Amino acid sequence: MKRLQAAGSALVLALALGATAMPAHAGEAVNLILNWTPTADHSPYYYARAQGWYEKAGIDLTIETGKGSGVSAAKVGSGGSPFGVADLATMLVAKSKGADTVAVMSVYANTGQTFYWLKSYGVNGVKDFAGHKIGNPPGDASRVMWPAFAKAAGLAPDSVGFVNVGPTAKIAALKSHTVDIISDFYNEHDLKVIEFGPDLGYVNWKDIGLNPYGNSVIVNGAYLQKNPKVVEDFVRVTQKAFAACVADVAPCLNALLEQVSGLDRANQERQWERIKFLMTDEFTTTKGLGWIDGERMKKDYELVQTYLGMEKPFDVTAAFTTKMLDPGVKMDASKVKK
Repeated sequence: MKRLQAAGSALVLALALGATAMPAHAGEAVNLILNWTPTADHSPYYYARAQGWYEKAGIDLTIETGKGSGVSAAKVGSGGSPFGVADLATMLVAKSKGADTVAVMSVYANTGQTFYWLKSYGVNGVKDFAGHKIGNPPGDASRVMWPAFAKAAGLAPDSVGFVNVGPTAKIAALKSHTVDIISDFYNEHDLKVIEFGPDLGYVNWKDIGLNPYGNSVIVNGAYLQKNPKVVEDFVRVTQKAFAACVADVAPCLNALLEQVSGLDRANQERQWERIKFLMTDEFTTTKGLGWIDGERMKKDYELVQTYLGMEKPFDVTAAFTTKMLDPGVKMDASKVKK
């Protein structure tokens, strides 16, 4: 009898230990498609995953390399990926074409869209773009939104030609004169300054009066309705990660470089300084890191509608929500170098 009791006690203990060792429930498999190949602006996602923050929130995160905001917006909009990173104006274009997308967090409160050229190629400003070739991928946000830039700059939309150039080949294409102009994010600015020196010319879109929201975290609308808690957890972990990287980017870049090959640490550090500037505005510092302002969204919608047209107009308030954000996590402007 005592043997049976001992055996029973051992079995109970073994089951208890087994239950302790096993997770309470398997994490929700979640895919995040990036807008580009991973660089410093994506390091918070890698850092949070390496720290186990997504896992602790019940999220089993896969990070997929992107091929442009147009591609990521389309994949999220079709339900091919629940989450993505995309330029917000590009997402609005996709939504007007039927993509089921909702922005839940803005990463770039200021547009990072910038055109770069070499003065030695005969381009000294926007007025000289006509007749020249611009290099970028087909899904690049600046190509999607080119008609808006052209109209604001007083250029005919068909006055330039586009050449397909991969994200990592833009500088080489400009240097070899395969193209005359390239589009790129402002966070890559220092790399071009180092490469081309005083021959480099550039214009950020906001310099000509266009400052739509830039890269943002977007979610499939049907997925949001079905899984609001998962979306909220994902967004809040991501907010926490960006705030941590603003405070100290070193461990975030460690996580990125451990998981992504071919990146130069010094360049990524320079990028992050530019990224912090792009993340900062009156709303991200007071209402919450990643905040999306309704009035600005109306202006972004009007910009897209005016310059590109909407295939199927929609209520812009359906294109974003701030309900998933933690208002207690704010952008620390003191960390931004002037």
